[in-house]
Amino acid sequence: MSIPDAAGRGRTVEQTSWDNWHGRELRESQQQELRERYGEGSSEPGSAPTGEDVTVFMVAREFSGEAVGCGALRQLDETTGEVKRMYVPAEHRGKGISKEILVALEDHARTLGWTRLVLETGELQPEAIGLYSRSGYQRIPNFGAYADEPTSICFAKDL
Repeated sequence: MSIPDAAGRGRTVEQTSWDNWHGRELRESQQQELRERYGEGSSEPGSAPTGEDVTVFMVAREFSGEAVGCGALRQLDETTGEVKRMYVPAEHRGKGISKEILVALEDHARTLGWTRLVLETGELQPEAIGLYSRSGYQRIPNFGAYADEPTSICFAKDL
């Protein structure tokens, strides 16, 4: 998927391998930011996503090729997927990149026949809460491994 910027140059959101070097860098930056916001310790109450259980991993790139965001989907059941590892570094926020990644993930989920996406974010992540709220996600009771996590906030959207 190619999205032109204000100057007509394209930004892409492309499917790539979970082990992609740029994707690993983005995920490591995300985990560092989460440690800074929430303190040291596990930021993943459930099982962390892996190359074996992630259905699709996408990276957003500027026209220059710079990787500026990522997101993934993990299948939970026949019709439901979980949004994982959505991240755009602070210096690239406010440009619509996270929305582009989320739309690409939703489109991919539809091609798989999924009818619902769920996700977890944290109370100290207002950017994420805003994105999901603006994108039609509704707050739901915390699910699965997040059920007893006091800082978790869960959302869902029917596709």
